[in-house]
Amino acid sequence: MMIHTILTIAVVSSLLISDVVGIRFVIDREECLSVNVDYEGDTVYVSFVVIKAESPWHFAEDGIDLVIKGPSGEHLYDTYDKTSEKYEFIAHQKGLHHFCFTNKSPYHETVDFDVQVGHFAYHDQHAKDEHFKPLFDQISKLEEALYNIQFEQHWLQAENDRQAIVNEKMGKRAIHKALVESAALIGASVLQCYLLQRLFERKLGISRV
Repeated sequence: MMIHTILTIAVVSSLLISDVVGIRFVIDREECLSVNVDYEGDTVYVSFVVIKAESPWHFAEDGIDLVIKGPSGEHLYDTYDKTSEKYEFIAHQKGLHHFCFTNKSPYHETVDFDVQVGHFAYHDQHAKDEHFKPLFDQISKLEEALYNIQFEQHWLQAENDRQAIVNEKMGKRAIHKALVESAALIGASVLQCYLLQRLFERKLGISRV
């Protein structure tokens, strides 16, 4: 019984094959990345988050564009002006898939980008035993759930990093604004004192006459 369980776990482990690509990069205008998909029918999971803009005071919601193309250059997906996005698709062809980002803002943007390719080896083995099909279906659902959890965790972490940077920039801007307002208030107070002094001196001169 124990040997059968170990063999089952070993078979299940051998069925799950995945390639993961994770990168954080700075984009100026356009950046294209390519990921190889080894088998037709593989599921490709994609996510990105714009972490920050390379400007000390800039924290506007500037998004980027993403266009996904297949090995033959066919259009698969696009999204525009997004600060974060998650997407998944079935690869109908094996080969290099291209992910092109476009930044239309005047600032350099730091982007956190993830691609994960999931493949089930049993699709290539043409298993004849129909008793394994329900098990494979459950494994497929479990794999998808695990991918979704992993992507969600990573996406939330990237969003937290982005929010922390936004809060830091807003804090710096608030401090800068407070300093400017304080300087303006001090300047107005000095000017007021000067004008009052001149007024008293003028009244004192008139009274002496």
